[in-house]
Amino acid sequence: MSRTRLIFSGSGGQGLITAAIILAEAAVIYEGRNATQSQSYGAAARGGVTRSDIIISENQIDFPKVNNPDVLVCLTQEAYNATYGDIRPGGLLLTDPHFVEIQTKADARQIRLPLYRAIMEQIGKPIVLNICMLGALQALTGLVRQDSLIKVLQTRVPGPFLEMNKEALELGRELSE
Repeated sequence: MSRTRLIFSGSGGQGLITAAIILAEAAVIYEGRNATQSQSYGAAARGGVTRSDIIISENQIDFPKVNNPDVLVCLTQEAYNATYGDIRPGGLLLTDPHFVEIQTKADARQIRLPLYRAIMEQIGKPIVLNICMLGALQALTGLVRQDSLIKVLQTRVPGPFLEMNKEALELGRELSE
């Protein structure tokens, strides 16, 4: 696909904006594509609603806002309720059953992965939920290569936490298979 529009939505503190930045950097720096990433926060950054719009394209991007995403990630019920109807027909809707109860079928490929449960069982630290989600998204879409994400992690994550983030990325990939 020459242009992919994504929305990551959830709650402040889940790291979704960081995940969006990592994805956009991987596309631009290591895959030679164009990308935009914008974000919005609810009234309170931690615990409030957050949203990040990402566009990855082979061509120039004229407008950074995403209205009908090809890929929608919802990691809270509030985010799901507000955005599930916006997904482009045939798109990908990724949720975690720990946070989101699917109430209505969207005209999309709906994938529910137990990201949070797997992170807590295998790593024990919810701080890497965002990276686990990126691993799943990479495996489901092939939007960027996994090694591109790892290269960005190596520049953004402090040394002592790098292995834990790599493990979370791989866990997300495994969950999506």
